[in-house]
Amino acid sequence: MRRHRIAAIPGDGIGQEVIDAGVRVLDALAKRDGGFGLAFETFDWGSDYYRKHGVMMPADGLARLKPFDAIYFGAVGAPDVPDHVTLWGLRLAICQSFDQYANVRPARILPGIQSPLRNATAKNLDWVIVRENSEGEYAGQGGRSHKGLPEEIATEVAIFTRAGVTRIMRYAFALARSRPRKLLTVVTKSNAQRHGLVMWDDIAGEVAVEFPDVTWDKMLVDAMTMRMVLRPETLDTVVATNLHADILTDLAAALVGSLGIAPTANLNPGGKFPSMFEPIHGSAFDIMGKGIANPLGAFWTATMMLDHLGEKAASAALMRAIERATADPTLHTPDLGGKATTKAVTDAIIGFIQGGNT
Repeated sequence: MRRHRIAAIPGDGIGQEVIDAGVRVLDALAKRDGGFGLAFETFDWGSDYYRKHGVMMPADGLARLKPFDAIYFGAVGAPDVPDHVTLWGLRLAICQSFDQYANVRPARILPGIQSPLRNATAKNLDWVIVRENSEGEYAGQGGRSHKGLPEEIATEVAIFTRAGVTRIMRYAFALARSRPRKLLTVVTKSNAQRHGLVMWDDIAGEVAVEFPDVTWDKMLVDAMTMRMVLRPETLDTVVATNLHADILTDLAAALVGSLGIAPTANLNPGGKFPSMFEPIHGSAFDIMGKGIANPLGAFWTATMMLDHLGEKAASAALMRAIERATADPTLHTPDLGGKATTKAVTDAIIGFIQGGNT
């Protein structure tokens, strides 16, 4: 039997609720399949840990995570802890240290879910957005001087390297090649950011030569927001910088119905370090403990983790179960306009899995 070690980091807020639900679903799936097993170890790192210890995770946290095959991450962030402390102390600390440079976010309209776009359907809105996950404005370069004085200055330096841009472009072109339409859109802001993002454009053209079967075009990020809303059918695979894709993927999640269903993979494609998988909805403290968090984002994220682990059949079975759930309005949580609970959706997914008809 194939065995995979998974580090579960529920984190903060509803992350704890949806990761618990995801572990239940994954255990049920592994038991039904019989060909693989999942060994979970849970780490209590996050804002609660910070309040007790002054850090988001222990000093040896990365060393403890490195032997795992994958990381299943819930959310990070709390109202009483500064966001830059929670983000840089846990999620970004893991992403950057483990060189998870490819952030991959599918966005498509699932059965039974209504897009806020009048004419959007599952046929004309089916995207994958690739976010460069290690450089750009989130590289952590910069500082503040003369703090608190009238002449205070703060800098946030966007870092772009030829190595970093080339590898994310190659990843995005290869992903586009693997999809039926073989279509890639490269998003930058090279009219205003005339150094780093002109280099993005230049390298995109260089890498495109290696993929003659992929049709590609370029968009400025502001125009891209309009294209996503007005002409979704013209898009398929998208690649953008860390900051731009962070914004565009939230828009994409809204266009397909809810942040609550949106998945993410933070990939170290070479496999030197474990990759990390997380729903993108955040900690959502306003609904924490109410039992109404949508677990489908965590489940869809789990399908990406299973794909990464080589369990393609199990991933496909779980995706079919998710689509059965979204097709049933009685299983819609409040973010989708329904009244279902986290437990009801989770129990239904497990029932579909155990029933063997997914």
